[in-house]
Amino acid sequence: MALSEDNESSNSNFDNENEGNDALDSSNKNLNKNDNQSFDYSFGWNRYSEITNGRFAMIGLLAILLIELISKKSFFSWTGILN
Repeated sequence: MALSEDNESSNSNFDNENEGNDALDSSNKNLNKNDNQSFDYSFGWNRYSEITNGRFAMIGLLAILLIELISKKSFFSWTGILN
């Protein structure tokens, strides 16, 4: 009898996990409605331009950090802004 009780409890756990996945699936469907926007360039404030600007900002920050590490000077003193 102990085996059948274990099987029943594991089945109920499996059912609970599936119910949680159903809730996640429905929330993902709602999010995917907004993801249907085009990633092509268009003029103005849009998802594509914000992603592109963010990537360039990360590249710029990485470049500044590399300059400071290699030259052993702050970025502003390296550029001659602060002497």
